[in-house]
Amino acid sequence: MKKLVLLLLALSCATQTIFAQTPTSQDQHMKWWREARFGMFIHWGVYAQLAGNWQGHQIGRGGEWIMNRGKISVADYQQVAQSFNPVKYDADAWVKAAKDAGMKYIVITAKHHDGFAMFKSGASKWNIADATPYGKDVLKPLAAACKKYGLKLGFYYSQAQDWNNPGGAAARKVTSEGWANPDSAKIDAYTKDNTGHWDPAQTSATMGEYIDKVAVPQVKELLSNYGDVAVLWWDTPTNMTDEFAKKLQAVLSLQPNIITNDRLKRPNFPGDYKTPEQKIPAQSELDGRDWETCMTMNGTWGYKSYDNKWKSTETLIRNLIDIASKNGNYLLNVGPDALGQFPQGSIEGLKGIGQWMKVNGEAIYATNGSPLGTLSWGRCTKKTNGSNTTLYLHVFNWPTDGKLVVPGLKNKVNSAQLLAGGKKLSTTTTDEGVVINVPAQAPDAIATVIKVETAGTL
Repeated sequence: MKKLVLLLLALSCATQTIFAQTPTSQDQHMKWWREARFGMFIHWGVYAQLAGNWQGHQIGRGGEWIMNRGKISVADYQQVAQSFNPVKYDADAWVKAAKDAGMKYIVITAKHHDGFAMFKSGASKWNIADATPYGKDVLKPLAAACKKYGLKLGFYYSQAQDWNNPGGAAARKVTSEGWANPDSAKIDAYTKDNTGHWDPAQTSATMGEYIDKVAVPQVKELLSNYGDVAVLWWDTPTNMTDEFAKKLQAVLSLQPNIITNDRLKRPNFPGDYKTPEQKIPAQSELDGRDWETCMTMNGTWGYKSYDNKWKSTETLIRNLIDIASKNGNYLLNVGPDALGQFPQGSIEGLKGIGQWMKVNGEAIYATNGSPLGTLSWGRCTKKTNGSNTTLYLHVFNWPTDGKLVVPGLKNKVNSAQLLAGGKKLSTTTTDEGVVINVPAQAPDAIATVIKVETAGTL
C-alpha cells in the first residue's frame, strides 16, 4: 500500500512537472515569432499572368481566386501556365525589400488553391518547373536569399482546396461573384451538385486520393528540400477531415521547430496561432492566444493590374503599431506581377514603413502589449527589464497644449525621451497620471514614439 501511495505521488509530481513546463516550452517555441512582430506575405502564382482579367472581363474579388470565380476550366487554366515566364524574378531583391521594410520573416504561397506548385514537385507536373517556359523552382533562390539576409522563411500551402489536381476540394462560390456570366444559373446548379466544382476533370479522383498522392508528398518536399522552414501556413480547410489532417500534421516532424497556424482543420488542430484576416481584433476579442493579422496593401492578395487602392504609409504604420500594442504580428501582403516584380504601390508602402522602422523598430520588436487602458492619443508597447519597465508611447494625435497625459500610470518615471534623436522630456505626476511635456510640433506626423523608463513592473 505504501509503495502504491509513493507511486501515485511520483506520478502526480511528474504530471505537474510536465504541465508546469508546457507554457515555458511553448514560450521558447514561439520566441522568435513573438519578437519578430512583422512579416511579409507573398501571393504569387499562375493567376498573376491573368492579372484579374479573363476573356475581356474583370473578375471580382481577389486575383488569386480568378480560376474559381471566373469558372475557368482546368484545360484553359493550364494553358495560361504556358505563358507564365517570370524572367524578372529576383529573390535577392525581394528579400532585401522585406528586410529594409523591417520585416523579420516571409511566408510565400508554395501552392495556392489553384493547385499550382511554385516549386519542382515529384507529386504533380502542375508546377512552375514542369508546366511553364520559366522551368525553374522559385523557392530555392528565395530560401537562399532569406538565409543571406537573416530572415525566417515560411510556406503557405493550400492543403484542402486544389482546383487542378483531381480530388482537391473547391469552396463553392456563385458565378456572379466573378462576373455577370450569362450561363450563371447552369454553372451554379452544377457547382451545387458537385461540391463546389465546376469542371468534371476536378472530380476524377477522391479527396482521399488527392491527400495521399499530392498534398502529403508535396508538404514532405517543402519540409525536406529548402533548409529550415520556420512557418507552415495552412489555408481554408474545405472538406478536411481529422483523418486527412493527421496525415499532414505527421509530416511536420521533418521540421521539429516549425510553427503552424490554425487553418489545418478546425477545431481539433488549433496550431500555434490564430489568423484574423483583413482586420485587427479589438482588445475585447483577444483570448490570450498568439495571433497574426494578415492583410493586403491594396484590395487583392494575388496581382490585379487595375487594383490601385493602396493603403497609405500612415495606415500601414499605424496598423503595425496597433497590432503590436495587442501582442499580435502583422503579416503584410505583396502580390508580384507575372514577370516577378513587386507593384510600385507595394514598393512605396514598404519603403515608407522601412523609414519609420529604421528609427522606431525598438518600439516594435520584442515588445509586449500595452499595460495601459484605451489611449485617446495613440498606442503603447512595453518591455520589461528586470524590476523596471520601458514604455513606448506611440503618439498619433499630438497634444496641442504641449502636455501628453498617460492616464493611470502611477509608477515612478526614471526618464522620458523622444525615441528619434533622444531629446529628454520632463514629466510630472498628477492624480490623473503622468504628464509628459512635449514639443509644440510632432516630430513625426504619423507616429512619434516617446520612450519612458519606469520603476517597477506594469
